[in-house]
Amino acid sequence: MINFELTSKQFDLIIIGSGGSGLMAAISAFDSGVKNIAIISKVIPTNSHTVAAKGGINAALGNVIEDDWKWHAFDTIKGSDYLADSDAVELLCKGAAEAIIDLEKMGVVFSREKDGKIAQRAYGGQTTDYGKGEIAYRACYSKDKTGQTILHTLYSEALLRDIKFFSEFFVTDLLIDNNACHGCLAIDLNEGIFTVFSSAATIIATGGYSQIYRNTTSSLICTGDGSALAFKEGLPLQDMEFVQFHPTGIAKQGFLITEAARGEGAYLLNSQGERFMKNYAPKMMELSSRDIISRAIATEIIEGRGCGEEKNYINLDLRNLSEETLTGKLPGVIEIAKNFAKIDVRKSPIPIAPTAHYVMGGIPTNIDCEVLDFSNKTVQGLMAIGETACVSVHGANRLGCNSLLDLIIFGKISGKKVAQKISILENKKSPEVMKIADAKLLNIKNILEKKSENKNISLNEIKIKLQNINEKYLGVFRNKNLLEQGFSSLEELFIIFKNYDLKNKNLLWNDELTSYFELENLFLNSFAAIFSASKRTESRGAHYREDFPTRDDENWKKHSLVVKDGDGLCFKVRDVVV
Repeated sequence: MINFELTSKQFDLIIIGSGGSGLMAAISAFDSGVKNIAIISKVIPTNSHTVAAKGGINAALGNVIEDDWKWHAFDTIKGSDYLADSDAVELLCKGAAEAIIDLEKMGVVFSREKDGKIAQRAYGGQTTDYGKGEIAYRACYSKDKTGQTILHTLYSEALLRDIKFFSEFFVTDLLIDNNACHGCLAIDLNEGIFTVFSSAATIIATGGYSQIYRNTTSSLICTGDGSALAFKEGLPLQDMEFVQFHPTGIAKQGFLITEAARGEGAYLLNSQGERFMKNYAPKMMELSSRDIISRAIATEIIEGRGCGEEKNYINLDLRNLSEETLTGKLPGVIEIAKNFAKIDVRKSPIPIAPTAHYVMGGIPTNIDCEVLDFSNKTVQGLMAIGETACVSVHGANRLGCNSLLDLIIFGKISGKKVAQKISILENKKSPEVMKIADAKLLNIKNILEKKSENKNISLNEIKIKLQNINEKYLGVFRNKNLLEQGFSSLEELFIIFKNYDLKNKNLLWNDELTSYFELENLFLNSFAAIFSASKRTESRGAHYREDFPTRDDENWKKHSLVVKDGDGLCFKVRDVVV
């Protein structure tokens, strides 16, 4: 007999997700006066995906050449293909220098220049003097393990404060009533017990949904849990069509070769040994923005200039770099190439191809990180930050090294905002929170008790089919027929998924149940992404329509919004802040 008894825990603030943004939000809230804080995560904090960010974190410090936060803002908006909101970009870029100082005071060990200043490297799409000057050296870094260094430091800082960690808990539902969030329902994977986390404020910080693709740099945990939590509750998702393909994932495997390699001078070569980026972006070359390079690589492959027997990849050549640069600044690249491509970068180029890397879309918020509903009203007590949110600082395409900065800046803002509003939120707690949770639990009971004749397919097989659909129909190049076929294929596969009969009816460390929840989240994100892509009849940033190859500012300089409406989806647009 399955035990569906509910336990409950009460907090002033709960944070769903223990990556960089979640930890920063907790530290900020605690230091601003909120003391009763819980961080809930399906993994232990040091396994969060923030560790995968390698190259750096942007700030216009001017340690190598003159720089200005306004130049950084210009590059961010241009890189976003003019879809980023200017007010959010100003917060991001203007606060960057202070964010670096905060991290350094916490103990983040940045690489240094010979004069002792924090080292900075060049990254794609970044310039000086509003694009008229030379390439900017703006990315502060810790060798090529910047995300890992920052995450471990933030976790240590959080442990020094009285913040409660609930690791290996899977959040199944938000508890929302009358446009107000009162916490969440989660299952303790170690104990097999459902727990209601009741709180005045909830921050979603669960990362992106790049696992909708099979060839991705994102870890297996990036299943879009936070955006799906909001979507299930009738809240909208914004700009879901914009999925960034990183130009340099190891071919057929997806393991990321950091942009820092190109920042240090590595070349991209086609099968003819040509640095082909001169034909696409002669000024910025290998340091063009990621969408431009990804499309260039895809074009070279499509037109027959790819490398290898199947001509399905391009070479990234590091053989021109010095041993000092390789070992001192890119040790992770050497290690990854050796382990996964089986090559020595000193002797051979790395086979690379575009791979799904980052999502610009997510839960819409204002610049205070408060979640917005379909009518642009704030949802009381609910915030979202990091890759799961769409504030929007990245627009249609994110600049390299702005992701870690996003986590720190808006993590800090959300924590302070909770502290300012906590007394108001406390007075608006719902007495019906357990009743809301009971209704959610009934849905989970139905999943576990469901019987089906279809026992010939596994959840992993369904997941691979979903990923292959997105690879085929929601890739670098898109068109009306592809998107419509992709949506229909997803619908057919979703029917099979909904009829799936769980073999394991236990709640204690039920990996099958967790996989079921994650796969449902992947479906929800996939539907939202491909539906939004079919509606946006233009090409902008990471979204390229072969049937609408030009940018249309008159009709589409707008954010897209998609929301569940019964069994269907509704779409509308929201103006960009300029």
